[in-house]
Parts: sequence; C-alpha cells; structure tokens
Amino acid sequence: MDDSVTLTIIIPVKPGGAVRALGRLRDAVYPAAGLEVLVAEGRRPSRQRNRAASLARGDILYFLDDDSLADPGSLQRAVRHFADPSVAAVGGPSLTPDSDSLLQRAIGIALASPFGGGGARNRYRKTGTSRPTSERELILCNLAFRRELFLELGGLDERLYPNEENELMDRVMAQGGRLIHDPDLAVQRSQRPTFRAFVRQFLGYGRGRGEQTRISGFRGWVDFAPSLFLLYLSLLPLAPKAVCFLPLLCYGAAVILSAVAASAAAGLPSAFPLLLVLFPALHLSYGAGLLKGLVVPRYARNRGGGEQVTIRTVKAMGEPWPHGETGEEPL
Repeated sequence: MDDSVTLTIIIPVKPGGAVRALGRLRDAVYPAAGLEVLVAEGRRPSRQRNRAASLARGDILYFLDDDSLADPGSLQRAVRHFADPSVAAVGGPSLTPDSDSLLQRAIGIALASPFGGGGARNRYRKTGTSRPTSERELILCNLAFRRELFLELGGLDERLYPNEENELMDRVMAQGGRLIHDPDLAVQRSQRPTFRAFVRQFLGYGRGRGEQTRISGFRGWVDFAPSLFLLYLSLLPLAPKAVCFLPLLCYGAAVILSAVAASAAAGLPSAFPLLLVLFPALHLSYGAGLLKGLVVPRYARNRGGGEQVTIRTVKAMGEPWPHGETGEEPL
C-alpha cells in the first residue's frame, strides 16, 4: 500500500478529558497530507467512534484510546497490512509501561498470563509474528478498520460498551473479512491505578460479554467458566460432602502456581503476593459481570437517548500539525 492511502485517527474522550495520545502522534512517521486526527468528546465511546467515523475522510480508520501511546512507525505499519484486499481490520497489543506502579504492573502480568488472560492474553503481551486472528487477540484501544467496510456494516453496535468491537469483528469475519494481529503494532497504556478500579473494569468486561451474548448468541462455554466457578462457590456452603471442596483446592493450587510462574517470567518477584489476589478478583468480577449482562442488560432500559457527541479536528487532512497541540492538557 502506497503513501496515497489516507488515514484517520479517532480518539474518544470524556468531556474535559486530556488526550495523552496526541503527543506521540505528532512524532508519527506518516505523510502529513494523508493524515487526519479526530477527537470525539462524549460519554458513550461506541457512539463517539461511530460519529467520528461518519465524518472521517481517511481510507483507514485507526482507533486509539486517549491514553494509547503509539510508536512513531505504528501508523505506516498498520496501513501496510491493508495492501491485502482481504484484510478488514488490523490491531496489536496494549502493553503495560515499566513506569507503572507495582500494582499496575502486576495487573499487566495477570492479563498477559494464560491463567489470567486466557485466550485474550495476547492483547496484553508482545509475542509471535504477524498473523490472522479472531476478535480474542484484538483490542479497540489499538485497532484499525477499512472505513468503507466499517460504514457498510453500520459501525459499532451502540448498545454495547465494552465489547462493541468484538461484536463488529464477528460480523466482519462472518462476511469473510480477515483480522490481523501484529505484535509489533503495540501501544503503551497504563493499567487501572487501584484495585477497586481493576475490579470495576472486569465487572464491565464481563457485563459487556454477557450483553454481547444476548445480542449475538452463544459463543461457547469458555466465556462462562468464571461465571460457573462463581456459581459453584455460592453453592459450596450447602455442600453435603468434603469432596465438593476439591475443585476449590485445585483452583487455589492453580492460583499459587500461576502466580509463581507469571511473576518469575516477568522478572518481578514482588508481584507474586499481588497476583494471589488479582487472579481470583479477575475471574470472579468477570464472572459476576457476565451473569449480570445476561440477566439485566443495560441496553434493555437504555434506549440510546440523545447524548451529545462533539467532534474536534485536531489535525485536518492535507494540513500540518498545529503548533502547541500536545494533548497533555484537558480539551
């Protein structure tokens, strides 16, 4: 794909929020004439992204979060994948910066481990080579789509947040589009700063998967493993025999072994005691959220409303970056 391919960066942000991603984007290696940067301000990210996409002029839409810190060569690297006309979307991992706190780094370790992240762990680690993939390995804070296809499919389902990108990528694959995971197309993005925020995050992730299941149908039992374990724990006080506690003992052993292995592989032994708490918290909060999403989906009572979305053109197509636009200050 040549330099004539145009690219629109779309970044959603809460009203008055800072957009740290802009500082790195100014250093990106990409022809200025073919680059556009839109910041969508509002309180519903799926709607913000859709609104910006409808106004975008680029051939490729590249979605970043307000705190996604991209490498200088990321834009060109992402666009090159679209030289293959069968490629519909391209993304890479979201890596935890070394400058994060011990808790944040431990969260990153948990998410990148088989026991914590499972089939989605490659969203949080850099491993392997560029490859065809499914929605399991891709994440919306670092994801590019063909604009024409994105609009043709109606964009993101605005009933969903999170998991709106997962639902869209399932539709893309159903139409024969290919998804590509490129581990070298990585962004740096900090994890949640507190344990409470981490639990809320995975309650939300689980709820999003439950709501996606309501909309798209059953996808397999792997998503339900944390919920089934939570139901098992809730029934355990009624267990008639001691043997019923055996799965809990096995789970506890798996937590300890996984914490040892993950902290050792990361070269951060001090993360071990945190992982003993983070692994169960991740599983149980996700499981609880998924059940809640299945039983009481938010979209059932929220009919969409008319929340305002404001689009700001930070850098227009064909024009240079404006002076002083760093993204460090609130909008």
